[in-house]
Amino acid sequence: MLKTLFTLVLVGLLAAGGYAAWYVAAPVAVSTLPAEFEIAPGIRLRAATQRIESAGVAIGRLRFELLARVLGRAQDLKAGSYELAVAPTPLELLDILTRGDVTQAEVRFIEGWTFGQLRAALAASAFLRHDTLGLTEAQILQRLSASESRAEGLLFPDTYLFPKGTSDLHVLRRAYQAMQRHLAREWATREASLPYQSPYEALVMASIVEKETGRAAERDLIAGALVNRLRIGMPLQADPTVIYGLGAAFAGNLKKLHLLTDGPYNTYLRAGLPPTPIAAPGLGSLRAALHPAKTSALYYVARGDGSSEFSRTLEEHNRAVRKYQLHGAR
Repeated sequence: MLKTLFTLVLVGLLAAGGYAAWYVAAPVAVSTLPAEFEIAPGIRLRAATQRIESAGVAIGRLRFELLARVLGRAQDLKAGSYELAVAPTPLELLDILTRGDVTQAEVRFIEGWTFGQLRAALAASAFLRHDTLGLTEAQILQRLSASESRAEGLLFPDTYLFPKGTSDLHVLRRAYQAMQRHLAREWATREASLPYQSPYEALVMASIVEKETGRAAERDLIAGALVNRLRIGMPLQADPTVIYGLGAAFAGNLKKLHLLTDGPYNTYLRAGLPPTPIAAPGLGSLRAALHPAKTSALYYVARGDGSSEFSRTLEEHNRAVRKYQLHGAR
């Protein structure tokens, strides 16, 4: 009797072991490939398996939950959007979920872009959920919990990765927080006696530096010359601010008439900084604005090869202008 019972138990164990081995190693049935599903942050294992099965992936929920618990990985599922190109085995699927192999997309914000250009990049992404579509600039700032009244310059230029289906507002919030973080760090270590009353003023200057030169090596020199002007109350005379103020009216050719037309962004006619940034500065321009080069230069003019000629006096500057024969030189 005992021998028979032992035999039955052994056969049962072997059968169970064989079934478990088959379940773990056999690909699950998938109704349609690729199969897509999303695991929300904080979701429990049982709810996650329901979400997976509702996407047409027949994992056998109870067996999959048991597998995850036996392996001690029930709490390790990573949130995100997933896409299965082929039918995985339950063990492979568990590996995917606990590694967080989510389907990623990206959007790139370029240094020197305006807020309008950033919004256009978001709108062009087919992988984002466009929650800000139709929202005004003020409404977007409110949803970002931003204290500023204008969004220009507040979003850090970078490449942002996100799971497909992410809200565009989430990307904007990351970019806003990144700019606040970088600006606060540079402000905390800024050079003493800079003529800025707030980090926001430094951000405005950084945006001008960003638009004034494409050469990384010259950013601190451009910032140094502009800071020198700011210190003595001399107009910044920065063409990019005038162009920004013209908006859609600018047709690609900055004319003398534009420089003589008053407006809040005309730094030829108004001393001091313009009221807002004119673009999104990168980290290099932020650092240049808060750590400018020590220079006696007040003027600079483009040489035509991407670099600039710096001058201490108006006489030197006028000679440089004549030498390089550039229109709109400062």
